[in-house]
Parts: sequence; structure tokens; C-alpha cells
Amino acid sequence: MARTNSITEAPRHVGYQPSERKAFFTDTSICIGCKACEVACKEWNRNPQDGAYELSGMSYDNTGSLGADTWRHVAFIEQSEAQITRAREEGAKLVALGMPGIGVEDVKEATPKPESVTPADTPDFRWLMSSDVCKHCTNAGCLDVCPTGALFRTEHGTVVVQDDVCNGCGTCVAGCPFGVIERRSDGGVSKRDERSKRVGEDFTVGEVAPIKNIGVAQKCTMCFDRQAVGEGPACAKTCPTTSIKYGSYDEMLAAAKTRVAELHAQGMTEARLYGANSEDGVGGTGSIFLLLDAPEVYGLPPDPQVPTANLPAMAKRAAAAAAGLIGAVAGAFLIGGRS
Repeated sequence: MARTNSITEAPRHVGYQPSERKAFFTDTSICIGCKACEVACKEWNRNPQDGAYELSGMSYDNTGSLGADTWRHVAFIEQSEAQITRAREEGAKLVALGMPGIGVEDVKEATPKPESVTPADTPDFRWLMSSDVCKHCTNAGCLDVCPTGALFRTEHGTVVVQDDVCNGCGTCVAGCPFGVIERRSDGGVSKRDERSKRVGEDFTVGEVAPIKNIGVAQKCTMCFDRQAVGEGPACAKTCPTTSIKYGSYDEMLAAAKTRVAELHAQGMTEARLYGANSEDGVGGTGSIFLLLDAPEVYGLPPDPQVPTANLPAMAKRAAAAAAGLIGAVAGAFLIGGRS
């Protein structure tokens, strides 16, 4: 159940109209793991590369996770025979998603037969692929705890960082229940005391662009600059399978509910929606996901909570504890004085 208070940021505290709220709907059942969304996001936002293009040794996913330099991350979740067996023992009805391949024959083999909509049972190994992104929570923990007002709620209902206002304190990093937002760092952990200066051109052909906003909190903006001119986010525009959809929140929520019902009718009973419940611990999210397994499998918290929701209760308990401590000390002095 979502809990809000005078401290928790919520729609009633801001000026955007619910009908104007924008959202993502990411359908992981048709994600092919091409990472086109990652590339498009980096190119449009001029985000730095991750590492030195070296193999991580952790499957084909060399990005690792969302961070200050990666605002879209396609996760490759490899499920081995042991994991699949355990899931079956828990009652899960897993289905085959096919394996990636090269060439026409591989594509034909992986394409479901038109005469049947019932998916085949999964083999002893399968990949789950999901393009993760900032959740743009209805009650955003990062926004609640920001001491400078660098994080703000836009007219589209999204949460955006103002680079020139952020002082790099990192409070928002601890306030995000999803671990999305991070500071862009050059290796140090010191607080930024002055605004960064723009050095050189933003982009020059054949040259590596200078890394900007070092020490500043960074995350997905849902392409706020593109929204301002009526364009959709770069990731959604680039996705070749329409796994990433973008539109009004009401449209995306309706599309998500329709799609999960469709998959259930096809036998994919493990399909479920994540972030679509307005009564969860963050009031629902502006990034709705269709998952084919439990949220934990995708590295998502099963019950995210905005941290500021518990502050009033914590303050009351702390005050009661302090009063009890003061009373105990005063009593000790009185008893000691009499003796």
C-alpha cells in the first residue's frame, strides 16, 4: 500500500496534469537483446562509453547495470537447468523463448508455428532479456531527499536532474529504491563546489567528446529535450521490435494490461506487470514492465518503498526514545541526589 505524507513528493504537490503524464511500457516478451536502445540513448544524450569495450565475463551483457553513464540497460538473464528445475518445483509454468541465432534457417526454427498459440515447454536453458530504465516513480524517493532542488518533476510527470543545480552530494543515490541514479565520477567522491565549465564542442567527428557533468547525479530524463518538441525518447524510436513503447501513462497502462491478458490466453501464465499498481510502495511507476518471471529474477525489488514514507513514524519513535532517555537520566540524578 502506498503511503504518503507531507514529506513524500506526490502528484498533489506538483503542477502537472495526470492526463499529460508520459510513460514507458517495456514488453520483455519481445525484447531480442539487440541493445539498440542503449546505443540510441548514449548517442542522443552524449553519455560516455562503459569501460574499454572489454568482455566482462558475465554473459554477453558487458554494460552490467544502470548507472550515471548508462541510462538504458538491456539485461541478459541466463537461467540454467538448476534454476529452471527449482522454478518448476515452486509451481512456475515456464515457456520456451527461443535462442538467438544467425541466418534464415535459425529464424525459421525459432518462429512459432501458426497452427498453435500454445508455447512449448522451456528446455534446460533459457535467456530472459529486459531493457531496464529509470522508473520515474509517482512518489519519487530521489526527488524527496534532494537538498538543492536539482531534481524536479516536469510537466510530463517525469523526474529530471538539473545538472547546473546538483552539487553532487549523492543523497538521491541512497533515496532511490531501485538503485537507478548515480553520480558520474572520475574516481573521486568529493562534493562538487562549483558548476562545471563547458570545454570544447559537444561533439566533433573523429574525436572523443569530453565527459561532462563529472560528480553530478545522472539518470534517464525520458528525453525531456525531445519531449519539448513533440518527439518521443530515442530508445523507443530505435527499438526494432517495439518492445519499448512510449505514450501517455493511461495509454501505456491500458496496452500493458491488454498484452498480459493476451499472453495469459496463450499459456504464458508467468507473465506479469511490474510498476502498474498505483497502490505499491512508490505509488506506481512511469516505466511499466511486462515480465516473464518474478521481479527478483530481473534484479528488481518485489516491493519497492519510497524511503520518506516512514519518516514521520520514525521521528515519533525517536522522540519517544529521546524522552525516555531524558527521563531516565533525570531519575538517576534525583535518586543519586537523595542517597
